[in-house]
Amino acid sequence: MASHRRPKQPNHGYTSVLTATAAVTVALSAQSASADPLPDPNKKGVQAQIDRLYEEATQATEKYNGAKEAAGTLKKEADSLQDSVARKQEALNELRRQLGSVATAQYRSGGLDPSLQLLLSADPDAYLDRASGLDRLSARQSETLQRFLSQQRGLQQQRGEAAKKLGSLQDTREELGEKKAEIQGKLAQAQRLMNTLTAEERAERAAEEQRANRNSERVDLGNEASASGRTASAFDAAKSRVGMPYVWGAAGPGSFDCSGLTSWAFRQAGVSLPRTSQAQANFGTRINSLSALKPGDLIIMRTDLSHVGFYAGNGQILHSPKPGAQVRYESIARSGMPFMWGVRI
Repeated sequence: MASHRRPKQPNHGYTSVLTATAAVTVALSAQSASADPLPDPNKKGVQAQIDRLYEEATQATEKYNGAKEAAGTLKKEADSLQDSVARKQEALNELRRQLGSVATAQYRSGGLDPSLQLLLSADPDAYLDRASGLDRLSARQSETLQRFLSQQRGLQQQRGEAAKKLGSLQDTREELGEKKAEIQGKLAQAQRLMNTLTAEERAERAAEEQRANRNSERVDLGNEASASGRTASAFDAAKSRVGMPYVWGAAGPGSFDCSGLTSWAFRQAGVSLPRTSQAQANFGTRINSLSALKPGDLIIMRTDLSHVGFYAGNGQILHSPKPGAQVRYESIARSGMPFMWGVRI
């Protein structure tokens, strides 16, 4: 851009102080009006804040994914326990009916056995403390009573376990809601900051993202030997998703967060990965050196292990990086995230 300078002011040696001051004031005013505007010192600060909020949102997303996975597991366990409780209750009811038949028969034949009276009218566990009364029942009746009491204890224990699972599930669902609110809050804050940028600045930022996405189509992946078998199939599946948008909490097939992409891709290859980047970081064989990685290996990024992608070869990562971005290839060195280690599934 051309440099705009004010014309050199004439030198009037005998100008009065007042006249000189006025001339300088006019000159400075003219310079201010004609020169390029100075860059806004806060512009880069706002951009950096937006990027930081996006990073924090992606980190919170992995915690959300972990809570969601835990909630799903707890629900399955609680449902299984409740089903088991229902089945045991039905079996217990059947034993109770059998014991009731025994009691009825004894009553009609001349009186209710004291042991059965105790069982049916008071605490059944107290029956076992009255072992001397067992000889008043037949062996079959005694076995039925033993089964009844044993199953009643097991039922009470499982009810307690189910209650604990349901309590944990409620706590996890509350955590899930908190993480969701945290993510949405950070994204909303980032959007408010985005709205403080000028239209031109927002356009520049969007153009930068578009360049990154376009560059992904022309990336040189080199000719490194790829991983084989199901890992190669998973990597191929991930490559088919290039261009799909980042959406927090999404696991395909049309949108992804970082661990959503890797878990979805391996699922296409018949491998069930944990849902979060932290869990995936410890799922397979650890590869500590970038130079030892093969295309298709997972790459774990950030010190809190909150980002994951595929090693694509030639120092590139294939990943779903952040809000507003797409699944793309990117230089690991330029990603802004420290490499921790690789994982070979």
